[in-house]
Order: sequence, then structure tokens, then C-alpha cells
Amino acid sequence: MIRLLRNANLFAPEPCGRRDLLLAYGRIAAIGEDLPSLPEAYGVEEDLGGATVIPGLVDAHVHLTGGGGEAGPSTRVPPVQLTDLTRAGVTTVVGVLGTDGTTRTVADLVARTYGLREEGLSAYCYTGAYELPVPTLTGSVRRDIVYVDPIIGVGELAISDHRSSQPTYEELLRVASDCHVGGLMTGKAGILHLHLGDGRRGLELIRRALDETELPPRVFHPTHVNRQRALYAEACELGRRGCTVDVTAFPEDDPGDGLLAVDAIARWLADESLPDARLTCSSDGAGCMPVFGEGGRVVAMDVGRATTLLAALSELVRGGVELRRALPVFTRNVADHLRLPRKGRIEVGADADLLILRGGKDRDDAPAQLRGVLVGGRWFLRDGAPTVLGTFERAND
Repeated sequence: MIRLLRNANLFAPEPCGRRDLLLAYGRIAAIGEDLPSLPEAYGVEEDLGGATVIPGLVDAHVHLTGGGGEAGPSTRVPPVQLTDLTRAGVTTVVGVLGTDGTTRTVADLVARTYGLREEGLSAYCYTGAYELPVPTLTGSVRRDIVYVDPIIGVGELAISDHRSSQPTYEELLRVASDCHVGGLMTGKAGILHLHLGDGRRGLELIRRALDETELPPRVFHPTHVNRQRALYAEACELGRRGCTVDVTAFPEDDPGDGLLAVDAIARWLADESLPDARLTCSSDGAGCMPVFGEGGRVVAMDVGRATTLLAALSELVRGGVELRRALPVFTRNVADHLRLPRKGRIEVGADADLLILRGGKDRDDAPAQLRGVLVGGRWFLRDGAPTVLGTFERAND
């Protein structure tokens, strides 16, 4: 329950230099250059040997019950297992439903979220799916947010996509209003997490809502905005107006007319007119990533993987972006937007969710090698191998 980690090259996400970390009962209890040793009976002391330590990644978009199904039942992606996330350095996850809100239900998603919590991970979820009316657990978006602990908003509601319910402006406002007020009543994020497709309307509905209503910009959280260059340009304008936008770490090497997450993030951080804190990156883990041909038929597909987050972070640093600039996009920015004040940062009182990387410097040593993962101060991955398995991973091991 008490652990003293010595000689960490700490990024909190700001660079802090060599520090010791005292972890107690799931939280960070102290940070210092030379903390007093623990009495042997009180805890464990470990030397990290200068390894880089960063906050655990916060992934705001994972299909915990599995996505897909757009080319028939055989294309339903299996549910996410615990080590799919911990091997990727994800210590806090938000579950979503996508195209399929029929055979995949909000009840299933909430149950899987609770299951991951029982297995030790920090897990939350959205109510809803691509479609309207919004599928819910209680019959009301607002009641779902107020009464169901893990539910923090609505997502991923689809706009500008042939798979969406083609929501009208008024329908979108009604859902956004329920998200906003539900968040006010509970202190939760209360956000509307919006799937963006390739449709020509792009972010038009959000722009109109900002122009014509009193809803604050933070309510709208569009994702996949890097799938087209024109869409990304629209998203940048929303960022200037106060929205937080989300790029997806797609697994494919060729983004077509879009941008890889690495390029989208690097461009954002290089633009002084864009607030660094208004950008997040998620994985779309276990989501089906179909390629549609004529008539809307699936001609190819890939599956999202949570490992793309750490890969994108590593590529950014190798490309010359300082770790101190890139890291918040995957940690603190996400936690702040989701109103999770103890996540995405390393400070006294924060949750002891830590990633242990290889040792090195801010710019020159990209965090490609994940040595260890602690969730709530407990080792979930050590020396590159899982130390905690999910329930059925254990049964099948």
C-alpha cells in the first residue's frame, strides 16, 4: 500500500528532473529530491535508475464491448481485455458505443466499465451511440448522467456520416443541453462526444450552436477530426473558439486525404493561435475502421488499438516535439476536459497512475519502450510483462 520510488526522471507532464515519489493508498503522497527512507515494516522502496516517469495515458474513446458489425455479425470486434489497455500504457479509459447501438447496448457498456473497475483500472463511459434517439439506460440522457456513476456524457453521436441518424440542428441542441445540465448537476464532464464522418457538412452544426445558443463550447467534443484535411481546418477554428477537439491515432500508415495523429498534433502545437490545452488524442481502440466502396459496402477494414497512443507520442518526440509539449495531449488535457482532476498529472494528491519508460532526456529519448505501469500505486506491468491479468485472461492463461 506504500511504495517509495527513487531516481525518477519525472515529467508531470512538465519536466521536473530527478525526483523521488512516495505512493500511499493509491495516491501520490510526496515528491522530492531526496525523500526519507521508509521503515522496512511500512512499505517498499525501489530505485528506478533514472527511468523516465510520466502520467498514465487517458484514452477518451475505446469500444470496451467491441465495435464493428458493419459488414455483418462476423465483423463484430471482440470486447477489450484489461491488458489490451495496460500494455498500451492506458490507466484511465472511457468506453463508447458506435455504429451498433442495437446488439451492443448501454447496459452492456456500463457492465463492462464496472468490470474493468473491479479489475483495478479507472474506467468511465458515455451513454448513447451513433444514433438518435439516444439509446440510454434510464430512458433519459440527463438521468443516465445523474444516476449512473460511470456515465460522464453522451458519445459517440454521429454527425456528417452516412451511418448517422442525420440529426437536425434542434435534435443536436436537445442532447447537448441535457449533457450540459447533467454535468452541472453532478460535477461530471457533461460533454457531447461527436463522431465525425466524411460528410460535406463537417462541423457546421457545432459552429451554428456556438453562434446561436448559450451552450458553452466545452460541451462539444468532436473526434476523428484528422480524417480529412478540410475537417481538421474546421476543427482548428473551433479550438480558437473554445472547443476541445480530439484527433484519432488511426493505425494505418496512409491517411489518404487526412492527417496522421502525429502530423495533426505537431501542426496544432506549432500554431500560436491554437491553445495547447484544447487538443486531445484518443485511440478508437477495438473500433472497426472500415473502408467503404460504392453503395456503402465495406471493402476493407482495420481495428483500432490502444497501443497507437504511445506510438504517436514516441513519434512526436522523435520528430522534434518536446515531450513536455506533446505529453499533455495524451494525459492532462484529456483529464481536464473529462473533469477528472486526479488524472493525467503527477502531483501530490493525484492518483498514482504512472508509466515507467526507459531513461533519457526530454527531446532525444522518445518514450517508445514501456517498462512498467502502475495504477493506483500497484504494478500492472513490470519489466514489459503484465503482473495483473483480467478475469478471463487469467482463466485462459
